[in-house]
Amino acid sequence: MPSIRAQPVAPPAPPEPSPAPRVAVVMGSDSDLPTLQPAVEMLEHFGVTCEVRVLSAHRTPLEMVAFAQGAATKGLKVIIAGAGGAAHLPGMVASLTPLPVIGVPVQSRALSGVDSLHSIVQMPAGIPVATVAIGGGANAGLLAVQILATADAALAEALLAYRQQLHDQVTGKDGRLTQLGSRAYLAAMQASGDRQW
Repeated sequence: MPSIRAQPVAPPAPPEPSPAPRVAVVMGSDSDLPTLQPAVEMLEHFGVTCEVRVLSAHRTPLEMVAFAQGAATKGLKVIIAGAGGAAHLPGMVASLTPLPVIGVPVQSRALSGVDSLHSIVQMPAGIPVATVAIGGGANAGLLAVQILATADAALAEALLAYRQQLHDQVTGKDGRLTQLGSRAYLAAMQASGDRQW
């Protein structure tokens, strides 16, 4: 009887390494995460890897400085920074990096986020922070994708497809509204519990 020789088994291939983050999403407090999570989700929708950090301009200033000064050398291309109240984080990060910084004002209890908006948007000449609306995490993520897409053809194509989807949603709604009339359309919206019906 011939001997059966065992065939060597190749070891399993190592897992594919995750791509290095191209965007950082930073916030002054973990209580800001509900405002910034839509930015993370928008980036994920487009397949953009990001890192998410809590870095307080006031409570962890040295860590914030180290992060901002090293952001470009570690391969990041855009930083999204959200903060509420005094909202110094986006401006401080912008002062320490050559990367574009997108500020997201977080709604505050005292002034409903208007204080945060004014703090972020009123940067001195020479240190810009692109600022989205109060609570505008999704648009911050989308703006970061648009910035990256200037040097990424595949991402630019994905953005065009996303815009086409938005177009098709609105024209579909317009068609239903025209067909049903405003009363029936509103009743259908309310019955479905969806304001975006």
